[in-house]
Amino acid sequence: MRDSDFGLREIVLPRTIRIGNWSFELPKWAPARMGIGVLLILLGFLGFLPVLGFWMVPLGLMVLSYDIPRVRLWRQKVVAWWRGGKSEPPPELRKKNPD
Repeated sequence: MRDSDFGLREIVLPRTIRIGNWSFELPKWAPARMGIGVLLILLGFLGFLPVLGFWMVPLGLMVLSYDIPRVRLWRQKVVAWWRGGKSEPPPELRKKNPD
């Protein structure tokens, strides 16, 4: 049986990274996202060189967190810690009041 037979729908969240006021869309193809994440991490280890920086390592981990569950769990813990344990779900996941 198909999911549509049970009235279930697949939830597709946008694959974007928000940093401050900036947001970046990631490719829809998982191997491309993983390649970008690994490349950012590898280049981040060369942070002592000009243009590259150690900031690329956490950014690469953020990109990988969309496809690797263990990294996703780490990212969720960091976000909860950063917000002081009072994190709210993103707007697209909040339940709408049926007022």
